[in-house]
Amino acid sequence: MEYKNILVINLMHIGDLMLATPVLRTLRANYPDARISLLADKKLRDLVEHNKHIDECLLIDKKGKDDHFGSLWQFIAGLRKKKFDLVINLHRNERASAIAAFSGAKRIVGYSKPGFSLLFDEVMQNPSVAHHIGRGPFQLLPPYRYVPGWKHQVHAHLEVLKQAVGVEKIDDGGLEMWLPEAAEKEADALWAEHFASEDKVIAFNIGASWRTKRWQDSYFAQCADELIDRGYQIAFFGGPMDCRIVETCIAQMENRDSRALHIFTGKVSLSVLAGLLRRCCLFLTTDSGPMHVGVAMNVPVVTMFGASPVPGFYPYDARSVLIKAPVDCHPCGIHECPHQGEENLACMKQIKPAVVMKYVDELLDKYQGRPAYKLPRHYGEYQCRIVEA
Repeated sequence: MEYKNILVINLMHIGDLMLATPVLRTLRANYPDARISLLADKKLRDLVEHNKHIDECLLIDKKGKDDHFGSLWQFIAGLRKKKFDLVINLHRNERASAIAAFSGAKRIVGYSKPGFSLLFDEVMQNPSVAHHIGRGPFQLLPPYRYVPGWKHQVHAHLEVLKQAVGVEKIDDGGLEMWLPEAAEKEADALWAEHFASEDKVIAFNIGASWRTKRWQDSYFAQCADELIDRGYQIAFFGGPMDCRIVETCIAQMENRDSRALHIFTGKVSLSVLAGLLRRCCLFLTTDSGPMHVGVAMNVPVVTMFGASPVPGFYPYDARSVLIKAPVDCHPCGIHECPHQGEENLACMKQIKPAVVMKYVDELLDKYQGRPAYKLPRHYGEYQCRIVEA
């Protein structure tokens, strides 16, 4: 079927939105003359507003003026006037499901909450996310059994296009992001202010939305110290919510007063963050939204996974390395570790700095410390290396 007016919906967080970008590229490849719109959270507009594969970026203020029932219906009424041929919902939450269900589109597909799914033409399961399956006689009663995702989020999204939309040509260019000119200029000015042309800069992101996704801050401190001692510059990133943990980490460093230490945490927008990351030679990070921004910026990544399911959300780039610990409870998908004493956060404690530095050194040696923007992109090579600590 030929579609002329397409809407893609993803109202979730930084990483979720970045993992939806291969869908936009594939839609453009299959429907070059269609009008393609993306609906996203207003606070994340920097990530997708300049995506070259869409004609329009629609924004909803989830935590502001659109955060009530009346405003949501007013927003949906506005969408209905656009008369979409096809709506593709890429996250199974209530708000996105409702917007898709009542969009008035000729065809509505993707993930959906029960109830709203009755108005979808085709509903698909998302095999990248965890499922909590009940143990009762009809699998509806608690306690629930945690089943982690088994397919990468990008592959799950592309499967929606193949099965529910009928797309035949998959054009997976990996994660993509384009920077506005103003952000590029700001990143360039910040870089010139903090670094010399010969500096080799390694990015650190130590925050994450769950405590169980965070590697030990003392371990990050050890890695930063070692790298500074060897002549590298260290740049700490993250959002305003990460400022305290970054301060705690730096307080444990021997080189806490070094001029090679640069703190951008909570100080730059997402697009400026991306502009800075593309100038770095390596990114040491937790499983987090900035990790996926780094992948889009072509930065080699070393990441540590604790509670996160590896198959669903590994860094989507073959040059990157993911390290996990062989503990029985991994992945748990729990925000706070229920274990006590030494067993608390064992999945992260068992990933020692020496192990992480081994793979940091491998990537620095392989790519000779060159900035990410000078490294070639390899179309179709997105399976990262997965190792056990």
